[in-house]
Amino acid sequence: MKKIYITRKLPEEIIEPLRKKFDVQMWHSETIGMTNEEIITNAKDAYALWTMLSDNIDRTLIEGLPNLKVISNFAVGYNNIDIEAAKDRSIVVTNTPGVLTETTADLAFALLLATARRITEVEQEIRSGNWDSWSPMQYTGMDIFGATLGIVGMGRIGEAVARRAKGFDMNVLYHNRSRKLDAEETYGFTYAELDELLKQSDFVILLTPLTPETKGLIGERELNMMKETAAIINVARGGIVDEQALYEALASKKIWAAGLDVFEQEPVPVDHPLLTLPNVTVSPHIGSASIRTRQAMMQMNAKDIEAVLENREPQNRIL
Repeated sequence: MKKIYITRKLPEEIIEPLRKKFDVQMWHSETIGMTNEEIITNAKDAYALWTMLSDNIDRTLIEGLPNLKVISNFAVGYNNIDIEAAKDRSIVVTNTPGVLTETTADLAFALLLATARRITEVEQEIRSGNWDSWSPMQYTGMDIFGATLGIVGMGRIGEAVARRAKGFDMNVLYHNRSRKLDAEETYGFTYAELDELLKQSDFVILLTPLTPETKGLIGERELNMMKETAAIINVARGGIVDEQALYEALASKKIWAAGLDVFEQEPVPVDHPLLTLPNVTVSPHIGSASIRTRQAMMQMNAKDIEAVLENREPQNRIL
């Protein structure tokens, strides 16, 4: 019986159908991840490896699993997997596109709203007992209605965010590797080069994948182009933003605020400099974290693993 190894504990109702056909084993914890050495030890004879975004599936790990036929990643992004190493071994790699589009767009817009109106900052003021009066300009934030939104990365999620923005009568600019002419015509989005987008936008949302080309895409130069009243929202990947440059821009009030669902190192260290700033709103990489969406992502992974191990074409093949 072919072995499947899962690097985090998942709900039994999701994996039970696989147990009828395969030897399914998984890590004992839902919250504590595995080291690569632990993955190699536990999955050494596995034909399928069901991975999390937090797993670093590098060449050494891949070469340490001689039977491996498929890696199914519990995410849309797959920058945690050495694709060239998988290609060299003719290993199929799958992900979970599409199903999390609307949920992630909801989170992106929630983070935009919370950052604009300083929600987490003022909540802490109440919980700390610091709200002892009312004044005309106390706890004031920025208007979203009628503002200019710049979206960097106009894929499925970017388009979903932009549709939501039209409900707030926002002017939507976008930057992407290729223009989306149909979306421009249908929804009134406007293409802009990155520099122009940064200069004009009141809010910038990052939704581009993390690739060698986008790593460090937003650094000191780019942040200096933004308005002093502007905010940047990152729900893509932490490495897209130079975090030191972002800290300095926020601390010196070169830009007004930031909303971050992702960090370069995750979980983010509690002593991270960005966490010391009141104008930073944070969440723990929860873009796809609704019950329905996470269950749907698991089902997609399970079906693709089953397909590969039964010599069928998986639906969500990357490689």
